[in-house]
Amino acid sequence: MIDTHAHILPGLDDGAETMEQTKRMLEKAVAEQLTGIIATPHAFHPNFNTNLAALKKQLELVNSWIAQEQLPLTIYSGQECRLSDKLPERLVAGEALTMAGSRYVLLELPSSGIPAYTVPIIQQLITRNYVPIIAHAERNQGIIEKPERLKKLLLHGALAQVTAGSVAGSFGKAIQRTAMSLIDANLIHVYGSDVHSLDKRPFLFNEGLDYLEKKNQHDMVDIFLENNERILLDDHLHVLEPEDIRKGKWWNIFA
Repeated sequence: MIDTHAHILPGLDDGAETMEQTKRMLEKAVAEQLTGIIATPHAFHPNFNTNLAALKKQLELVNSWIAQEQLPLTIYSGQECRLSDKLPERLVAGEALTMAGSRYVLLELPSSGIPAYTVPIIQQLITRNYVPIIAHAERNQGIIEKPERLKKLLLHGALAQVTAGSVAGSFGKAIQRTAMSLIDANLIHVYGSDVHSLDKRPFLFNEGLDYLEKKNQHDMVDIFLENNERILLDDHLHVLEPEDIRKGKWWNIFA
């Protein structure tokens, strides 16, 4: 299984602070049966902006330790890119990283809502052959208040990611209900832990999947895990038409 959202590289942002913390998180990842993790430290965030040279150095350090310990796990490069009007050109210039070198960009919106220029930025990214994936969509206040706002972003070519902890209920019942309503409406395509630490923001990867299974969302579990794998391959993602899962009508955003 692949985790598509993790703040696991040490000393870069509000995730792991030390290599020792990272090591413990990696051991937990193996226990959760994860075989790959896309490391996504913050980029262009008001409080955190990861230096790419430092990111690459820490990525090499972590994968070197994994190889030394012979863990069945690989860490891939990426960033959680904060929405900005300069993001498309920064990606083109190599000043920001996509997810595992693919066309997919993990896009972070302000938690308070959806800025007016979000759609134009999505359109610019699509024009440049990038596909934005909205991070933790269920925790955006604008989407919580009006889920149709997320559907609008998807109609312009974006995809959306849900956080395992939200599904598992660690952010509270209201966020859990929002997460499940978005999943029920087929507005979520990718699944990630958004892990920051083992105590305050743990993986909860399997806990979220177990909750989905409990709610008879077996098909969505399969879709999420397959799409996570497809990101590593830079392959097309499977997407179900909104609110049409029972008819089993598949479509492909690149068709």
